[in-house]
Amino acid sequence: MSDPTFMADPTRLVIAAIVGIALLLALIIKFKLHPVLSMMVSALAIGIGAGMPLDLVADTVTKGVGATLQNIALLIGLGSMFGQILEESGGAKKIAQTFIDTFGQGHSSWALGITGLVIGTTVFFEAGVVVLIPLAFSVASQTKKSTLYYGIALLAGLAAGYAFVPPSAGSVLVAGTLGVDLGTMILVGIPTAFIAMAIAGVIWGRNVGGRIFTDVPEHFTSAEGASDKKELPSFGMVLAIVLTPLCLILLGTLSSYIPMPVELASILAFLGKPFVALTLATLVAMYLLGARRGYSGAELKALLDRSLKPVGMILLVIACGGVIRWMLQDCGLGQVIGPMLEASPLPLVVVAFLIAVMVRASVGSSIVAMTMASGIMAAMPAVAGASVLMRAAICLAICGGATALSHVNDAGFWMCSSFLEIDEKTTLKSWTVMETLIGLSGLACALVISFFA
Repeated sequence: MSDPTFMADPTRLVIAAIVGIALLLALIIKFKLHPVLSMMVSALAIGIGAGMPLDLVADTVTKGVGATLQNIALLIGLGSMFGQILEESGGAKKIAQTFIDTFGQGHSSWALGITGLVIGTTVFFEAGVVVLIPLAFSVASQTKKSTLYYGIALLAGLAAGYAFVPPSAGSVLVAGTLGVDLGTMILVGIPTAFIAMAIAGVIWGRNVGGRIFTDVPEHFTSAEGASDKKELPSFGMVLAIVLTPLCLILLGTLSSYIPMPVELASILAFLGKPFVALTLATLVAMYLLGARRGYSGAELKALLDRSLKPVGMILLVIACGGVIRWMLQDCGLGQVIGPMLEASPLPLVVVAFLIAVMVRASVGSSIVAMTMASGIMAAMPAVAGASVLMRAAICLAICGGATALSHVNDAGFWMCSSFLEIDEKTTLKSWTVMETLIGLSGLACALVISFFA
């Protein structure tokens, strides 16, 4: 954590921060202003309101963008390209079909949940839903059960993988802000995501699916006969490609703790650098899932260009959220609220969860909630001095809080409603509860981990 560049009057700073955050919420919720513009206006209002000199306000904006994006921009871009190849080649669908065949129809909810978990770490949530939801409909059609029975399991796997396991954008963002290496984040994120998927996806999906029957959408039943007959890649190859970046990052982290020759440790540490691991994995995927299966160089380039279109928006939102974080930090908010929060009876992981869930419920965007909560927590001296394991637990709490309480101001809410063809009331009973269970599971795991930190 860097020291403040301007020590504002504590009372004035707290008032400016409250007004700035309230302004942000009003601009997004009431006036429907784009989050990028809303966050920039909020950041400027905080800095100027706190009495920071205008030249320092401008410097902080520049620093906030650079410091926020320097460790994650490349990772999010590479992860998007990697995920696009996995989706376009049919690799994601192959994993789902293999798991369903292996687990058997009676355990298809587990198969779909695990598929979502694997795919959610690399593919954007929206893309994962588009590619995989027909498989949930297919199983529901065969078993004559509610689509919620299987759809919630799949959605929970996708959401949990995106929330907790790198190289997903959200987990990379939070880990980078709090200074947690991605290897450690993977080690704590995978079991947390699995537990969240099991509780919110399989158990809750069966519960709500058993009480509320929703039929397979007509558009699926009419198009079922005309399914894509493209030959899918082999399951083993796809799984190996998906696990490549995770294994390289983990080996890079473990190379610092396991006795081995210095040269080998240096090589593993280099290969385990997230940008190196994702670059290698993307190149392998381009060859095995692309060039070797008939894609031309021009087709692969067009595919990768398409994968980067949503990245710009995500990076802008993250960058502007980072500006708010640095504006608060450079004005000395950490030194003002840090002692108060540290003196409260609540554990740091609970404080982190509550901050994230309040922003999530108010704004709707999980990325905005993650950015703001991680920035506020990073400004606290107690967090900066905490062990890596404690900071990893705080990361899980933030990611969980930023997932919970999804409702009508969240695009995911409407995506679930549209794809499953269910009304808003049913979506609240199924999707919103599912997302909240994922968040609470993340908090519970964070608390357990924090006991050992």
